[in-house]
Amino acid sequence: MRVSWRRALGCVTAVLASAALADDGQANARAASDERASLVAQLKPPDPSGQDDAADLSEGVEAEASSTGLPSDGSLLYTTDLSDEELTLRFREAPASLGTISMGLAEAGRVINSAQMPAGEAWLLVDPSKAFGTQEAIDSLMGVARDVQSTYPAAKLRINHLGKEGGGWLRPHQSHQSGRDADLGFYYREGVSLGAPTQTREKSIDLAMNWALVRSLIVNADVQFILVDRRIQKVLYDYALGLGEKKAWLDQVFLGKDTLVKHCRGHRDHFHVRFFAPRSQELGRRLQPLLAAQTDENMIIHRVARGDSLGKLAATFSSTVKLIQNANGLKSSALTVGRTLNIPVRGPCTKCPLPAPLVVPPRLLPPEPDPKS
Repeated sequence: MRVSWRRALGCVTAVLASAALADDGQANARAASDERASLVAQLKPPDPSGQDDAADLSEGVEAEASSTGLPSDGSLLYTTDLSDEELTLRFREAPASLGTISMGLAEAGRVINSAQMPAGEAWLLVDPSKAFGTQEAIDSLMGVARDVQSTYPAAKLRINHLGKEGGGWLRPHQSHQSGRDADLGFYYREGVSLGAPTQTREKSIDLAMNWALVRSLIVNADVQFILVDRRIQKVLYDYALGLGEKKAWLDQVFLGKDTLVKHCRGHRDHFHVRFFAPRSQELGRRLQPLLAAQTDENMIIHRVARGDSLGKLAATFSSTVKLIQNANGLKSSALTVGRTLNIPVRGPCTKCPLPAPLVVPPRLLPPEPDPKS
């Protein structure tokens, strides 16, 4: 399961290139209307430094607020039960009541109030300490595992890494940071050893169970993409076609640039699934400008580059070496190029990228069966 993080990062980067605005929105996250900035300013305590972080709000957010205190332009779809005033109050007084919150990006993010995948009859947790994520992702995993087992009673989904408690960097991955990624081992035919050579996995997997898993992910979960080697894709495609699935739908699933199932080298022994977590993601986007008022959660996420040192980062982001070490579990001053760090910030996080408002696309459902004559 150990995959070169450079290779894996390249796969994920290529996958997200066509959806950059939907997933990170950095290009659209630097300006806001004056009225919207005014509304946010009313909800925040005064900034003693005199700086205003309203410029971090998403570009083009409509200023007008409805009677509930929410924008009326449709930019909020998944947290409309929470006005800005109530969200601010609950974040300050009872943050756990908000549930899981996905902050930042899958490759540079973290999770507040992360949820842990529980033990279950339909799945096996390889490492429970790395089985944390958003509630939506965990609910989806439990649902699809049970769905497969309802048809194949012997099926037990092998769940490898999701994320660590609190999210953030998880060796050896560059994603798995914001609570939306999961590595899922294949279902194998009876008698096949998990230690079988990776090069022969497409010959030893249980096609029925693995197709049932992929189909359930597509039909029953909000999946952003599924990464797996094209040789695994081919045997699943051929199996599904022989089972009677419509070719036009399978082509949408497997073939072309904008498909849900995408090729990635190094993924010949597992599926890498990224889920949408709409409520958790929207909470993270709405709460980011308010983090300055919550000292223990006010952090910027920084990817370590050559030449970085703890002292340099502390000076750049108005933090301290000790705070950075504590926030990341560092026991020395050594840094690994490419990993991300949570850097506690004293004051507004004016450099934090803010994702754009999220709209989860419709699920790619298979066509209805042909009516019987």
